[in-house]
Amino acid sequence: MVRNRTAWATAALMVATLGVAAVPAEATAGTTATQATACPTGWGSQAETRSAGTLEPLTNVRTGRHACFDRMVVDVPGAGSSELGYSVRYVSRLYQDGSGRQITVGGGAILEVRVTAPAYDPDTGKPTYPAKAGQRLTGVNLTGYRTFRDARFVGSFEGDTQIGLGVRARLPFRVWVAAGRVVIDVAHNWTGAR
Repeated sequence: MVRNRTAWATAALMVATLGVAAVPAEATAGTTATQATACPTGWGSQAETRSAGTLEPLTNVRTGRHACFDRMVVDVPGAGSSELGYSVRYVSRLYQDGSGRQITVGGGAILEVRVTAPAYDPDTGKPTYPAKAGQRLTGVNLTGYRTFRDARFVGSFEGDTQIGLGVRARLPFRVWVAAGRVVIDVAHNWTGAR
C-alpha cells in the first residue's frame, strides 16, 4: 500500500513537472510585457502657465508620436529652463496678438500655445523660425498622429510666440520645460488606456 502511494505521488510530481516544462518560457516570463500598459494619468485640460521670459529666439517647432500621447517641442536654444515661460490653454477661437486676426485651426479642439520667446532676432528683427501667420508649421507633418490634427503659426509679437495646435478633441495635456525647450504632451484619451 505504501508502494502504491509512492508510485502515485511520483506520477503526480512528473505530470506537474512536465506540465510546467511544456509551457513556453516566453509565455510565463513575458506575461507582464504582453499585458496592456497603462498610460500616465492625472493630466487635466485646464490652462497651464509659467511666468518667465527670454530674449533668446525660438528656432524650431517639432512633433513626435508616442504610445500614450502626441508631443510638440518648441526649441529655444540658449535659454535655460528657468528662463522659459509659457501659457497653454484650450480656446474656442484663436486670435493673433496685435492684429486681432482670427487664425483658423483644424481639429475638434484648439490649444493656444504661447512661449515667452520671440521667433525673431531681437536686435535685427530678422525671423529665426521661417513661418507665416496662419500657415502650417514649417517641417511639421501630422499624418498618422492619433491626437494632433493641425498646427499653425499664429505670430510673434512683443517677445511672445503664438502657435495654434488643433487636436482631435479636448484631451488632457501637460507642459514641461528643459534647457532650450518647452514640451507639450497631449494624451490620446482620458482613460489612460493605450
